[in-house]
Amino acid sequence: MRIVVLDGYTLNPGDLDWGPLEALGEVTVYDRTPPERIVERAETAEIVLTNKTPLTAETIAGLPKLKYIGVLATGYNIVDGEAAAARGIPVANVPDYSTDSVAQLVFALLLELTLQVKLHSDAVHAGEWTGSADFSFTKSPLLELTGRTFGILGFGRIGQRTAGIARAFGMNVIVSGRQPKAVPGFEEVPWVPVDELFAVSDVLSLHCPLTPQTERIVNRERLRLMKPSALLINTSRGGLIAEQDLADALNEGRLAGAGLDVLSVEPPGADQPLLTARNCLITPHIAWATVEARTRLLGLAAGNVEAFLAGAPRNIVNGAE
Repeated sequence: MRIVVLDGYTLNPGDLDWGPLEALGEVTVYDRTPPERIVERAETAEIVLTNKTPLTAETIAGLPKLKYIGVLATGYNIVDGEAAAARGIPVANVPDYSTDSVAQLVFALLLELTLQVKLHSDAVHAGEWTGSADFSFTKSPLLELTGRTFGILGFGRIGQRTAGIARAFGMNVIVSGRQPKAVPGFEEVPWVPVDELFAVSDVLSLHCPLTPQTERIVNRERLRLMKPSALLINTSRGGLIAEQDLADALNEGRLAGAGLDVLSVEPPGADQPLLTARNCLITPHIAWATVEARTRLLGLAAGNVEAFLAGAPRNIVNGAE
């Protein structure tokens, strides 16, 4: 069984072991594959794994031996699932591998926005504490989370884990999503309409998928509903935000700050307006990338392949089983 990994570097830049996958067949791993070289590299492969390398209908048609596509991520819009299904090729994803890591980054961003740890550490290393007349000084207002309202848009597994951490900080959690649902352990959490979520939240954290209904759900009109003191966190999908609208709100002081791990185009162009926006933290899509999460991802992806080879495919997202 020939297995080709089209873009393995982000998953495994050298600190993980491809052994679980290598036990299942002859494995070739490419760090990155430009679209024009996909067919050349995978034309003899029966199994192809991809993270962000696109598998279009045209590309799939050029892979005559292909029997299975594994996505090294939870989102799978990088693959034309219908084209694969038309040939009876199942497409599998890897859900739930990064829940803890993503929730952790939500609060890394939030704590940096509220306490400015890097700013104060840099000041100390620059000698400002050594030369201070006082035992303590601050470079910016410091904010406490206890008692503030933490709004969550989308209440799946990551939203629920984030809610649990917010409650541990003493925050009041409210939720909005497609429809209210009973979630064990969160029965008392209020579900509110989307516009109310924007208006009431002191911190708004996005955890919904990118769909036609949610694309640019954070836009000029909804940003105007938010408190000027509010903070926005996005570790979900960049396309949820109308980015110029958010940059304008930050630069005009209509929103206090934002912490983003995702942008609509990755990597961003030099003209991305949020790169120069006021009080906007941006990390390069790292919420999923802890060693522990990547280890789980690799193991689960290999497990998906093993299940397919055993005739019991799992995590199939295009109905071709």
